[in-house]
Order: sequence, then C-alpha cells, then structure tokens
Amino acid sequence: MPDDDPLAPETLLRAYASGVFPMDGAGGLRWYRPDPRAVIPLDDRFRVSGSLARVVRSGRFEVTTDRDFEAVMRACGDSAPGREETWISDRLVAAYGRLHRMGFAHAVECRQDGALVGGLYGVALGGAFFGESMFHTARDASKVALVHLVERLRAGGFVLLDTQFLTDHLARFGAAEIRRSLYEKRLAEALPVAARWLPDGECAPPRS
Repeated sequence: MPDDDPLAPETLLRAYASGVFPMDGAGGLRWYRPDPRAVIPLDDRFRVSGSLARVVRSGRFEVTTDRDFEAVMRACGDSAPGREETWISDRLVAAYGRLHRMGFAHAVECRQDGALVGGLYGVALGGAFFGESMFHTARDASKVALVHLVERLRAGGFVLLDTQFLTDHLARFGAAEIRRSLYEKRLAEALPVAARWLPDGECAPPRS
C-alpha cells in the first residue's frame, strides 16, 4: 500500500477492488486478503427464519440508511462482552467517513423510539458490497438491518455481498466460505456491474 496516506480514498478503493481490506487494532494498521473468503448469497439461498421474518414485518424497528453513518461505525467499534478491543480506530472512522461522503460507503440503521439500537456499514463498489461490521443493543436489530441490506442490494442490482470472515451468526443466513481464487473471480465480474445504492423511499420493504 502507498506510504503517504494508507487510508486515502483512492488507496482504499483500489484495495477493495483487489480483494484487500484494512483493520486498525492494537497491533496497528494491517491489510487482509483472507483465504477462504465468506460471502452471503443474494439469491434464494439467503435464509431468513420465520421468527425473524415476523420481526421484520412487525415494524418493531425504524429502518433507515445513511442517516448517521459515523454513529453506526462508532457503535460497531464499541467494546462488548467478549470483544473488549476494537479494530475500528478513529482514523478508520475518518477514512470511511470520507468514502461515505463520496458515495462509496453506506450504513443501515435500526432505531427504537428514536434511539440507534442496531445497524451495519460497508463499502459499495460496482456490483459488490463489502460488509464491514454490524452491532446491536436491542435484540434482533442487527439481523433486521441485514435483511434490509440484502433487499436493498437485490433491488439495486448488486451481485456480490462480501462478509470477509464466516461466523455462526452469518452462517444462519446462508453465508458460506469460498476459495480466494473463486472470490476474486466473482469480484472481478461484479466490479463492472452498474449497481446503485437506493436511497430511502426507493426500496420496497423486504419480502422476507
């Protein structure tokens, strides 16, 4: 990565386009290119349980996008039981904030009574969306945000949802690991796709 500003927008976008992403923890800024790589399907293999589908339809959460990108990112970096340290540093918040203002980084927010209680954020490039992190302080809030994200990506013509690493939580939605070589092939196919992040009001409620 270039030495002058390793988190300059152009550097970050080139990194994502080549399958690389940063983390900035106690050991400093590091770049990752996992093998295998985890992805969530955007077709019918995306799974939503009946109970979660009912929560989505219930309107328990007010779901918005890009209303408070920085708050979502900082909440994703807050310490939690079992996660006392974070890789989301102040300089990462600043760097992704620049991408957000340029239209490349987006957030999905869930609120209850006006309070932010869950959400996620990531980077959109061509027809690929690179999910970075999610959080919740109310039960099911991050899950609802993910369901809304998938519906928005489908509606906007995205073809790849990258989640970097596989977790048990994401596996319940159908996330799976693929070889890095296959991921990079799918990424190369996704980048030229003219997908569009739909603003609030232009995306129908999730079908799930």
